[in-house]
Amino acid sequence: MPLYKSQQLKIYNSLSGEKEVFTPIHEGNVGMYVCGPTVYSNVHLGNLRTFMSFDVIFRYFQHLDYKVRYVRNITDVGHIVDDVDEGEDKIAKKARLEQLEPMEVVQRYTVDFHEILGAFNFLPPSIEPTATGHIIEQIEIIKKIIDAGIGYEANGSVYFDVVKFNETNHYGRLSGRNIEDMLANTRDLDGQSDKRNPQDFALWKKAEPQHIMRWPSPWSDGFPGWHLECTAMSTKYLGNHFDIHGGGMDLKFPHHECEIAQNEACTGQTPVNYWLHANMLTLNGKKMAKSTGNNILPREILTGENTILSKAFSASVTRFFMLQAHYRSILDFSDDAIVAAEKGYKRLMEAMSSLESITAAAQSTLNIAEWKQLCYDAMNDDFNTPILIAQLFEGVRFVNLLKEGKESLTAEDLKTFSAAMNGFVFDVLGLEDEKISDGNNDKLEGTVNLLIEMRKQARENKNFALSDQIRDQLLALGIQLKDGKEGTTFSL
Repeated sequence: MPLYKSQQLKIYNSLSGEKEVFTPIHEGNVGMYVCGPTVYSNVHLGNLRTFMSFDVIFRYFQHLDYKVRYVRNITDVGHIVDDVDEGEDKIAKKARLEQLEPMEVVQRYTVDFHEILGAFNFLPPSIEPTATGHIIEQIEIIKKIIDAGIGYEANGSVYFDVVKFNETNHYGRLSGRNIEDMLANTRDLDGQSDKRNPQDFALWKKAEPQHIMRWPSPWSDGFPGWHLECTAMSTKYLGNHFDIHGGGMDLKFPHHECEIAQNEACTGQTPVNYWLHANMLTLNGKKMAKSTGNNILPREILTGENTILSKAFSASVTRFFMLQAHYRSILDFSDDAIVAAEKGYKRLMEAMSSLESITAAAQSTLNIAEWKQLCYDAMNDDFNTPILIAQLFEGVRFVNLLKEGKESLTAEDLKTFSAAMNGFVFDVLGLEDEKISDGNNDKLEGTVNLLIEMRKQARENKNFALSDQIRDQLLALGIQLKDGKEGTTFSL
């Protein structure tokens, strides 16, 4: 029996503002679309967090034995600065500044995006479409919206008539806005715009003569509106009605609101059952911004080449740190916080290593079935990774008690316990044991064991000053010695 049949999953739906029981459109199958990056610069830490949230969600659906089609796009055209309808496309602007072809910019930062996500152990999506690869589909949707009387052409550009749409639908229900307030709070454009209403958004923009990225259309040589791209790609691969649409909280309005409107105008039905939004990330309690220097790139965390952190941190430690906060809560990134997370991560990996050497007993003194269900309960409650991590540390406590012989497990319970720990730590959370992946680990172990032997000899010779010096200097390097009956061991 597939696991999803015994586990009831609840998801917070931004559309209803409530946690709802997840019921897929087609039993055993999940269709999920997540707005991908606009590839005009290196992927920043806030983006990484959003994509990590959905990576874990993707992993958990697979863990529950769902067949998942996960679509995450690449925006390689049409994203105007500040998400307004006027101005210069971000990719075109970067290309102009660096005197490159726009597709050189796209290629450079798409490669960077994939490298970073690979380093942080993200699973690739099922499909990764590009906006430029779906121009025809976007033009066809525009035609349908015009035929429905909701789209109108003005000087070669095409706009979505929000007021007309709102006569029969509710524009603003995802973000909790109403059109009257939006219109009242918008300045008059004094005839400078081709729009009928200030809130109307572009479906197609006529390209200025200097605009490099352009395609022929029935209305003009131009390029698609940013909001339209996701509508075209999500419906092409998931159908007009699918399970989940995700993205960052900042996309709720106007981007996702416009997506809903486009779909409803085009197909006459609401496109998505569950809208999921990941919250933002701050740095040292403040918004990240290049202009203030309060900024760090994911790659700079791994190399240590930054002015924010005290040293380099691995991808798995960073991942562990991020998953200690719920995806809907604001996460503050700081040196103190990730240093603390590193210690927790090492404790967890140490326990995972110890788990392999534990032997079975005649009886079980721990309730593994109950603990395992508590792990599932955490993830079933809107993918609550911090509660899951708390339960995994209960698992760490179990490991230590088993190691010390204070508790015992039968062969069957030990197998269940080990499979659950490995499943949640590595498969669901996507963590990696760096000791396994580190090729220099054997050398390190040999060196530390040599120093342990030197310390032992120093103590036998009553040279306690040298003994303490070896211990303290190793501790300063992040290597902790533990003296026990069986001798001295170390942990990283």
